[in-house]
Amino acid sequence: MSPERDGAWRREAVLGNYAERPFRTPPARPSIWSYCDRLSYAPGEVVKVSVCTNAPRYDVEVIRDGLTPVTVFARGGLKGEWRGTPDDCSVTGCGWPVSLGIPVPPDWPSGGYILRSRGGGDMHEHLFIVRPRPGADKRGRLLLIAATATWTAYNDWGGSNHYQGCCGPNGDRFSPVLSTLRPLARGFVSLPPDAPRAVLLEDPPINSEPRYPHMEWAYANGYSKKYMSSGWASFERHFVTWAGAEGYALDIISQTDLHYRPDLIEGYACIALVGHDEYWSWEMRDAIDAYVEGGGRIARFAGNFMWQIRLSDEGRTQTCYKYIARDEDPFMREGPRERVTESWEAPGIGRPGSASFGLNATHGLYASWSGCSPRGAKGFPVYRPEHWAFAKTGLYYGDILGGASRIFGYEVDGLPYEIRGGLPYVADPSLAPQGIEILALGIASTIEEGSTILPGRSFLGAEDGEYVASVLTGRKDRAAVEQTKRGCGMIVNFPKGRGEVFHAGSSDWIMGLTRKDAIVAQVTRNVLDRYLGRA
Repeated sequence: MSPERDGAWRREAVLGNYAERPFRTPPARPSIWSYCDRLSYAPGEVVKVSVCTNAPRYDVEVIRDGLTPVTVFARGGLKGEWRGTPDDCSVTGCGWPVSLGIPVPPDWPSGGYILRSRGGGDMHEHLFIVRPRPGADKRGRLLLIAATATWTAYNDWGGSNHYQGCCGPNGDRFSPVLSTLRPLARGFVSLPPDAPRAVLLEDPPINSEPRYPHMEWAYANGYSKKYMSSGWASFERHFVTWAGAEGYALDIISQTDLHYRPDLIEGYACIALVGHDEYWSWEMRDAIDAYVEGGGRIARFAGNFMWQIRLSDEGRTQTCYKYIARDEDPFMREGPRERVTESWEAPGIGRPGSASFGLNATHGLYASWSGCSPRGAKGFPVYRPEHWAFAKTGLYYGDILGGASRIFGYEVDGLPYEIRGGLPYVADPSLAPQGIEILALGIASTIEEGSTILPGRSFLGAEDGEYVASVLTGRKDRAAVEQTKRGCGMIVNFPKGRGEVFHAGSSDWIMGLTRKDAIVAQVTRNVLDRYLGRA
């Protein structure tokens, strides 16, 4: 391939929109897609499945995923039908009729269930969650809240998500409104083990421009451009399989459950949040804050706590205007102002993310990939090795926690800090919960910048840096960006009411578990065992 063609191919892989899109008429190649009417179900409810295929017959299988996947339902020879799909299905939903119903028996354990459809040689995977059985004993059980709002935000099936799309007057803008009534894009449910992640495994060669191996792999292999940014396969599944191998009894709910059914979290000693956990509603935060104040414990091994969302239609519609919220979110005019879907740190919201989890994304953001510290430590530099979370690890001051397993990035959460006597402290105590302790700290950035970045070829551009600057300073000029562009990723611990929060603020913490990093695993055990009363 010539340098010119290679450059054009890479630009399309990184900057293009090659999402799976619907067809009004059946394509020539075999195709099948499916989705469910909800994100989660209780035992006794019926999973309503909608299928679109040009195959005359298709098969459906349901697999309870985890350490040892188990097929719990199978039906074959179902009649295939092609469904017309609206061009704006990402926004309004596909509108396909229900193809079959799958009852959830009382003996299906809480967990993530893969819905696998096959027809004509093609295959599609969707996923639904089975909630804990009402009245079940929660003692000693860990509750995982899957980051389903972030799944919805990144799912680009149909052409649009909260990042890119075919909306707006020119048909080239992201969609502030998204429907869950559409298939999950390829790569959100399962992935080959060699699928690249954003955090780089190898340092780039000398004097090289940034590369984005995960996007190039996605473009070359027919996967969603956002497979690594969100989804069960890239995040929750890693934790679920590790927890199963470690013997933790685990239940799972969705963020939609947290929003509409907050009573589900009552009675659990510890709640885990993992991976890329970027989007939350006001109601979700109300539920979590009340849980911790009442004595609950949060183990958050996750990064990028950034955006407020609104849910409607029982959670089937998600709204987040993000960068254009102040201009286009109708709540700016109609109110309430604090429910405008922008960054939690925006002055009009009045509820910084750090109030719930100690850290936030506007003081963190990107690390260990692209033009954001691509040759960085890729782990957390440790400052307080004597903390209980680091027991039985042998960590020393200045050690890099998880560097070999690449746990730092691709998005991280932080706070403004200062160094006194070689130790980090929160620079402005009003920005963090009382009693917070910074245990580890690494650097991050809101923008890609460096001498080898070529115009028009970097992924991040100036948008994030300018937006963060506008939130934190009220301006987005060059001086404001310069003032705010350097962030960090932290591990913190703090009490809150009668409860407690431990937050390792990085989306890729789970890779330390998957890559069998003994120290990362021990820190994770220390936190969970203490919070579950097993220590």
